[in-house]
Amino acid sequence: MASDDLLVVGLDLETGREVHVDERPMEQWRRLGYGDRESVVCAACFRGLDGVAEGTRVPLVPRGRTGGSRRFHFAHPSGMAPTGGHHPETLWHLEAKLLLERWARSLPNIAEARQEQWIPTRERRADVHVRLADGSRLALEAQTSLITDQLWQARHRDYAAAGIQDIWFMRPGVALPHVLFAEQAPVCVMELAEGMVRVVWGRPHLRSGRWWEAGDLTVFALHHPPCPGDDVHEETVPLAELGLSARGLVWPEYLTDKLAGEHRAILQRADSARAQAEEDNRRRHRLAAQAARGPRLSVASGQRSAPPRTRTAGRAGTRKPRCAVCAKPLADVLVPYGTHPAFRDGEGWTDCLGQPCTVYPARPAPGAARAA
Repeated sequence: MASDDLLVVGLDLETGREVHVDERPMEQWRRLGYGDRESVVCAACFRGLDGVAEGTRVPLVPRGRTGGSRRFHFAHPSGMAPTGGHHPETLWHLEAKLLLERWARSLPNIAEARQEQWIPTRERRADVHVRLADGSRLALEAQTSLITDQLWQARHRDYAAAGIQDIWFMRPGVALPHVLFAEQAPVCVMELAEGMVRVVWGRPHLRSGRWWEAGDLTVFALHHPPCPGDDVHEETVPLAELGLSARGLVWPEYLTDKLAGEHRAILQRADSARAQAEEDNRRRHRLAAQAARGPRLSVASGQRSAPPRTRTAGRAGTRKPRCAVCAKPLADVLVPYGTHPAFRDGEGWTDCLGQPCTVYPARPAPGAARAA
């Protein structure tokens, strides 16, 4: 596979269209290129990019062979490329626009797809303007470098005001602008040499506290669009398997099913966590009610029942109330709680006998677990 910096987009002077080497057999390109008709020239040179004078005609040489280490491509004749060659960003942008236009034209629901078209307000020129059969319009943007939040928001607002949905295809290695995530705009990374697209999803958020009560539980699984600040997960798919609709990108069914499966799984975990929390709450109230009736030890345990608490605790000649767990006397300040304090370690709460305790308030609570 060729790397992006070896890609050169041709311009057919007879049709005025930018062309890709894959569109015709190599024999035809040789007849149209350098040393013959010379009607296919470098699009970047002709447009005056990278310091070249606008209108410069550099006929191209089609290169490559079947089974070779590099795919078929256009190249400048020896000594006719600009000093230092074209910038990789220039070549990537030209070929990305061409690839997006060809892909859009191939879709059954697309009425028109053209490069470098002004939107009706003439405030923006879309890299590829697409009109669907239902009249909806899209702007496909091939972005070669990191774009500032302010610049992106200005372009996005102009498209929105014109009733156009913008979709962004980023060059590999370019940092993803998280402002797109905040605006829930479709974004992906395009690998030109392979004709692949990496669809960007958000990775699951960390679950903490009563996470199952969050308004949108899908963020605790793989989700789309990503949230600002998310770590991202990428799903690689051939561009040819994607579609377009008025809402933006249309994924292949297997990607849609994968995301739906992630969401079903997290909803099931939330149901389980919610049910466990409700059970813990019922148990806490049950223990509190039992403690309010007075601590007693199990007869089945073979131990003597602890004496009931008394309102005259502390008077001479009366026995002080005892802990409902260990049956030892309670200090006066602990009498209202009926138990000694529980302690927390790395595994959870532990009662005064060192046994696991599922009652875990910040301070001792009535109804701590009784000894078996």
